[in-house]
Amino acid sequence: MGDVMRILVVEDDKKIASFVVKGLKQSGYAADHCADGEAALVLAQTVSYDAVIVDLMLPKRDGLSLIQQLRAQGARVPVLILSAKASVDDRVRGLQAGGDDYLPKPFAFSELLARVQALIRRATQAVEPTRLAVGDLTMDLLTREVRRGGEKIELPPREFALLEYLMRHPNRTVTKTMILEHIFDYSFDPQTNVVDVLVHRLRSKVDRDRAMLHTLRGVGYVLRPA
Repeated sequence: MGDVMRILVVEDDKKIASFVVKGLKQSGYAADHCADGEAALVLAQTVSYDAVIVDLMLPKRDGLSLIQQLRAQGARVPVLILSAKASVDDRVRGLQAGGDDYLPKPFAFSELLARVQALIRRATQAVEPTRLAVGDLTMDLLTREVRRGGEKIELPPREFALLEYLMRHPNRTVTKTMILEHIFDYSFDPQTNVVDVLVHRLRSKVDRDRAMLHTLRGVGYVLRPA
């Protein structure tokens, strides 16, 4: 990916902010966090960001006015708006103010990541890889087509997101917590066995010979070329 891409997260809810920042860092981005609109404006003017994620309800300066101010100063950085308000009017106002995309809360991290990557791709004219490959397993991120040994495999969205995450981190141990935070909503209970179930379903489709997707007991999972 060349230089590490840097993303600014402007969110006053501590739980959501730490969930997003942690997820971005685990996905290979550098992430800065601001809890109010004024501080965010100063940071965005001094640091060169590849994308900004902005909550609308912020102390000192709200998200809309922050975006308007950035645009008025000629900043072209892509902006993803987060908001608990999901009405069409709010969406339209956010986009009119200069936002590039809009994600209502609550959201899954995989959705947020996909949108941020799409915004960066559009802004930089596709530097991100559009195809991932580990051994004879391939994934086309544009057509969402997965193949193993040339054979097409249909995957529902969650299984696709899990496989994409594993394929972006081949030969690296991925813990259940990382998967929970990446694929599922941040409110998920870490005690749940939902990850085991998801991995089991994915394995039955892409790794029936158990040659690629390995379980490290009590630690997590690792995807290696067969």
